[in-house]
Amino acid sequence: MTKKEYAKILLPGLKHTKEEYENIYPERNLPENAIVTRFAPSPTGFVHMGHLFTSFVANRFARQTNGICLLRIEDTDTKRTVENGIQQIIKDVNDYGIVFDEGAISETENIGEYGPYIQSHRKDQYQAFAAYLIENDLAYPCFMTEEELENIRKKQEEQKIRIGIYGEYAKYRNITMEEALEKINNNEKYIIRFKSPGKFENRIIAEDAVRGKIEFPENDLDLVIIKQDGLPTYHFAHLVDDHLMKVTHIIRTDEWLSSLPIHIQLFDSFGYKRPIYAHLSPLTKKEGNTVRKLSKRKDPELAVSYYHEAGIPTEAVKIYILTIINSNFEEWLEKNKDKNFLDFELSFDKVSTSGSLFDLEKLMNISKNFISTMQASELYERTLKYTEEFDKCFYELLKKYKDYSIKVLNIEREVARPRKDIESFGSVKREISYMYDELFTNDNTYYEQKEFYDKELLTYYINNVYDENDDKDTWFNKIKEMCPKFGFASETKEYKNNKEKYKGSVAHVCEIIRVATTKRTMTPDLYEILKLLGKERIKERIEKF
Repeated sequence: MTKKEYAKILLPGLKHTKEEYENIYPERNLPENAIVTRFAPSPTGFVHMGHLFTSFVANRFARQTNGICLLRIEDTDTKRTVENGIQQIIKDVNDYGIVFDEGAISETENIGEYGPYIQSHRKDQYQAFAAYLIENDLAYPCFMTEEELENIRKKQEEQKIRIGIYGEYAKYRNITMEEALEKINNNEKYIIRFKSPGKFENRIIAEDAVRGKIEFPENDLDLVIIKQDGLPTYHFAHLVDDHLMKVTHIIRTDEWLSSLPIHIQLFDSFGYKRPIYAHLSPLTKKEGNTVRKLSKRKDPELAVSYYHEAGIPTEAVKIYILTIINSNFEEWLEKNKDKNFLDFELSFDKVSTSGSLFDLEKLMNISKNFISTMQASELYERTLKYTEEFDKCFYELLKKYKDYSIKVLNIEREVARPRKDIESFGSVKREISYMYDELFTNDNTYYEQKEFYDKELLTYYINNVYDENDDKDTWFNKIKEMCPKFGFASETKEYKNNKEKYKGSVAHVCEIIRVATTKRTMTPDLYEILKLLGKERIKERIEKF
């Protein structure tokens, strides 16, 4: 029996050879130095900030080199795959405007000529490459039971040596074809292991685009490459997919750094050119005096749905990611305020090799700044879209009073120093609810009754002083003129110098008007608020104060 025939018995259902697949996927016709990279998540749960971080960075490197970024779904771990996991991944990255040149667009559809892009649809490809290794004595069937594997692990733990199948523990490494066929005929279950040519005492040097030269022990583990269900393990699928899809750069978090010797060895075993690896530091969080990785269990802000539900603009999240990934981004942004933040070019040599501290407060400040640059009409439309999903009642009000709402949102907006009190679309209602009678009437906000609050002053103000046609200076001067009549100083400085003579200053009078008409002590420009409310609504609110 030939090795080729032997491989077909070990991999029943094998349809094609490695060489046939090599011909199906030609070299890409791209500019020199173009980066081809991928985002390759597993559909095992929610999409988190680490995914977004990696996919956005990979996408930007491909874009700025006129390259390709593809979406590949790694679903060969069927035990961990969740229902609708693939669709959720696609939706979440699309929500953030991360567009892939190729890849899965649904559980059944792909775009691009290097697919399919869902690993469970590529079973024959992996088996064709595994067959090549078997034919070249670089892979073998392993018949060890779960009980045997567990006993080996316990023995290694007791002896405090490396865990894994290598050396004397690789029981079936040198099994003959005849011995293997006999076991197969006896219906013994098996997997396919890679026959590692490495020696642990040897050292290898790998080049990382972020970390430079890294030294490792050579891999000597006989890793599983094909499982009992015929699907590959992550390590082997990674080799086959990245080679056939002509991936030039593998951008991933450093949890995969320890796997680098394995992946390099697999590429070398086939005689393939190694891709360039770039390992990004994980997102971390400060907790007391310690720093730890963001946790799915402990940190709700790890899920990208957290930002969607809060109404934080996707642009703000991406700007924040750029501040984390390249140390010179913030300086560039300050010098290029007229440019789009996506005009910034990432570079591997500016990527931090230490943990990237995730600062939610900084992200919220970036969000405030970004929203402050929006025109009122855009802020209105995006808030409308947000509230349609998360706040139907406020959505109906915004829709009902469109022009009025845009005017409200435009208060202190198109000015040299725009307001920065709105940090998300979810906080718009909090900041402007008092401008809607339906919400103002039902607002039970408690405010402290202060000594200088004067109902008589308010009544006089609305009946004898306030005029909707006044410009801002005239409006304010009229308030100052009425101050002495009610025991207030017309100037703040005068009040500070003679506090025993006055109840307060003109600032306190403005506070009385503000609280009576908005139930807030802090608001944007009071003049603009009153102008939009109109005299009749102001009068009605004062009467109920």
